[in-house]
Amino acid sequence: MLLIICSLRQGTHEVCVLSLDQQNALRDQYRALNPGWQPATEVYANLVRTSLRPSARVLDLGCGRGGLVEQLDHPLAQIVGVDPDWQSLREHRLPLPRVAAHSEALPLADGCVDVAFASWLLEHLARPSFTFAQLARVLRPGGVFVFITPNRRHPLSALNGLLGRFNRLQGALVERFYGRASADTFPTYYCANTSAELSRLAAAQGLTLGELHAIPDPTYLAFTPALFRLMTQFEARLPADRQLHLVGCLRRPE
Repeated sequence: MLLIICSLRQGTHEVCVLSLDQQNALRDQYRALNPGWQPATEVYANLVRTSLRPSARVLDLGCGRGGLVEQLDHPLAQIVGVDPDWQSLREHRLPLPRVAAHSEALPLADGCVDVAFASWLLEHLARPSFTFAQLARVLRPGGVFVFITPNRRHPLSALNGLLGRFNRLQGALVERFYGRASADTFPTYYCANTSAELSRLAAAQGLTLGELHAIPDPTYLAFTPALFRLMTQFEARLPADRQLHLVGCLRRPE
């Protein structure tokens, strides 16, 4: 996730992208203030890794051009990437099997997946029950689905959800401030983004919510050092179940 620093120089508004090194430096500061804290992406990656076995068949749902799959030490022949965007699949950075499809209609056989994972996907599902039904179908008994997604109960999600209803405006803002093409920006609905909604959607398909972590991260809006301090104080005052990111694991019973 990219961050920005906004400044005024000679009467003009300048936008600078905060590098990953700078973002990680801020996270190190936050970790020093909160021993034991881990960024949501680390918790997510660890959940996926601990779920993998050497023989596991893996589904990267909403794979895009890469991401976590590039950090996994797992045979590419045992991983399939699924994404509705042809261009992203063509530009994928790994030579893994991949197919263009929506999560509501996965072109996979029943019970063929041991571990599925999705990065920043659930917030974009207008009808998450269809996707959860597909996951329940393709997961083998004992299989798991690991996800990372924003928490709808966090105040920033309300703003992002509002912008998501105006996709062209959201795309223009993301392209200007985050350096990401507007074509890679999708509407947000937040229909599977609270503990209660996830539990309900899982139970309806015979899945169980194995674990769920709500994780703060004040670097999300660390435009300046002052904003970083403000966001740190803001996050500290939020209840545990309203923190910014949700990382969890759904399981299909044996």
